Amino acid sequence: MGLRAHVRHTGALVRRNLLWIRQDPESMFDAVLMPIVFTLLFVFVFGGSIGQALGGGQDAYVQYVVPGLMAMMGMNIAMGVGTGFNEDFQKGVMDRFRSLPIGRSSVLLAKISVELLRMLVATAILMVVGVTVGFDITSWTGLLAAVALAAVFGSSVMWIFLVLGVTLKNAQSVQAMGFLVLFPLQFGSSIFAPTQSMPGWLQNFTDYNPLSSLADAARGLMTGGPVAHDVWVTLGWSVLMTLVMAPVAIHKFRTKH
Repeated sequence: MGLRAHVRHTGALVRRNLLWIRQDPESMFDAVLMPIVFTLLFVFVFGGSIGQALGGGQDAYVQYVVPGLMAMMGMNIAMGVGTGFNEDFQKGVMDRFRSLPIGRSSVLLAKISVELLRMLVATAILMVVGVTVGFDITSWTGLLAAVALAAVFGSSVMWIFLVLGVTLKNAQSVQAMGFLVLFPLQFGSSIFAPTQSMPGWLQNFTDYNPLSSLADAARGLMTGGPVAHDVWVTLGWSVLMTLVMAPVAIHKFRTKH
C-alpha cells in the first residue's frame, strides 16, 4: 500500500474521530478544564510560598509554572489515547477497522493526530489562563517553538499509551497504569518547583527525567534563558520512544485477538 493511500486513510480516520468528538463534546472536558484547574490551583495555592523561594513571590511563580504545565499537558492528554484506544477495542470498533483494506498504522496515526489537536486546544487554554493570572510572554517565536517541542514529545509518549491500550484488559487498567507512571514523572521533575531543594537522590532522578528537560526548555524558550541542552535532550527522548514503541504498537495492533 502506497504512501498516498496511507495519507488518505489517515485523513478519513481523523475526520471520523473528530466527528465522534462533535457528537460527544464531553470527551473534551479534560482538555478544556484541566489547564484551567491546574493553573489556578498551583498559582494560588503554592504560588506565594514557592514564589518566595524563587525570589519574586507569586508573579515569579507564574513565570515558572506555566511553561512547566505546558509540559504536563502532553503527558495527561497522552493517557487519553490509551484509554480511548482500549475502549474502541472493547466496543469492536478496532475489529471493524482491521477488517477493512486500510493501512494498520493509519488507525494509530489518526488517533495520535486527533489527540495532538486536543493537546493544542488544552495548551491554548493554558496560555489564556496563564496570561490572565500574570504570565508574561517574552518571545512569541519561543512560545511557538515550545508548543512544537511539547507536541513532539507528547506524540512520542502517546505510542507508549497505545501499547498499553492494546495490551491491557480494560480502560481502567490503562488509566491506573498511566497514573502510576505519570505521577512520579510529573512531581519528580522541575515542572512545579525548582529541584535544588529536593533530596540528592531525587535530584539525580530529576536530572534524567525527560519532563524536567521539556519543562526547562519551554521556560527558556518562552521567558529567556539557555535552551540548547534541554531541547536536544527532549528531542532525543522523543526519537528514542518513537523508534522503540511505534513498531511495538503497530505489531500489537495487527496481532491482537
